[in-house]
Amino acid sequence: MDPFTLTLKEYELREILGYPHAGNDVFYVNGIYKDGKAKKAFLKVERQKTADIKREVSIINQLCFSFMPKLLDYSIDNKPRYLLTEESKGERLSYILGNNENLESCKYMDLYGELLAKIHNVKIDCEPVKPRDFTLDNKFYEKHDLGYISKYLNTIKRNDSYCFIHGDCHYANILWDNNQVSCLLDFELSGYGSREYDLAWALALRPGQKFLKTLIEYKIFLKSYRKYHTYCQKTLNYYLILFQVFFYKIALEYESDVELKERINLINDIINTTSMK
Repeated sequence: MDPFTLTLKEYELREILGYPHAGNDVFYVNGIYKDGKAKKAFLKVERQKTADIKREVSIINQLCFSFMPKLLDYSIDNKPRYLLTEESKGERLSYILGNNENLESCKYMDLYGELLAKIHNVKIDCEPVKPRDFTLDNKFYEKHDLGYISKYLNTIKRNDSYCFIHGDCHYANILWDNNQVSCLLDFELSGYGSREYDLAWALALRPGQKFLKTLIEYKIFLKSYRKYHTYCQKTLNYYLILFQVFFYKIALEYESDVELKERINLINDIINTTSMK
């Protein structure tokens, strides 16, 4: 959509600086805020069916963490709904770590686990998370000789524990500055939901990702998280494997055989591990 067609209340849009990849229409912009100062910001406009700007605004307004995005402007009453947040200082781990040749990622896993623990400690008025389905047809498992994984998933009796969750707390939604979390983005999938789901979604290996490829990183993350909360290991393993296979299917299109083998090895390591202490 053309962002200049929006009637912004608190911000005068001057320039489009970029178009970040996202499910909604997102623009990196420059403009003048109501205080007369020039501010760079990110403008998100609802597009996809799961978009929920109203929910995101409500959550941001209720949370008081130092790493929350700063709301500059929004509209939740008229369509298209939009959300404008000030640009935050920091970089994503994908940029900071590069190829992660020496597992430099381990230095960040402790704080990453602590971040999610802080989110799961929140007590606010919120709606249940919207359901998302990541299950794949058995034909996919059989076609790629992964039938044993499907059978393993079917043997697990989940025992989810529930709390406030972020719902989309993966590396691309976290900015880091001076080895600290400077901003956590995208709260439109937040709400009351499964903590094991949220943990697994944070740890799942996305296509092209060079970190969170080992149980070593998982264990550091989870050890930090367990200082504050407990979780069901079997349920966590279920979601971890479910998400790993989901992203494996996507990675089939462009990752090398070596990288795909690494993904299967990670899944096998999870299956063979009853605890990640």
